[in-house]
Amino acid sequence: MQRVTLPNNVLLPEIIHLLKEGDTVIIKVKENSMLPFITGEHDSVVLQAANISKLTIGDIVLATLDDSRYVLHRIIAMRHGYITLMGDGNLYDKEICTEEAIAGQAIRIIKREKIIDCTAPAQRRKAAVWKALLPIRRYLLGIYKQIN
Repeated sequence: MQRVTLPNNVLLPEIIHLLKEGDTVIIKVKENSMLPFITGEHDSVVLQAANISKLTIGDIVLATLDDSRYVLHRIIAMRHGYITLMGDGNLYDKEICTEEAIAGQAIRIIKREKIIDCTAPAQRRKAAVWKALLPIRRYLLGIYKQIN
């Protein structure tokens, strides 16, 4: 099988189109903004169309931002039609988008040796603990990067 790499501004609109048609899509993650749960250039995610009414805090979603960037980040807040996103590997940066900007939801993370169900209660608990550790995340990520 031939591997093709396309820039996000070409690839992601096509992925969003497929999601809207009801397809499930696998994409390789390029960046490390979702460390330690998703490693850029190594892990892939399985995306499905997002059902806005069923999204909850802790879900990982693909969103289009106002400046035409695409992010795969975790929902950290939802209020009055607006959703706040933050990458697990980010220390400060957050994005705010409308519900309509959410194109897909990650349902699985594909790592080298295993497939992880993002929606499983154990994974949601891990993400909640990681969110609570935000004040010391800088140090934890530093240690993580040294051992990996």
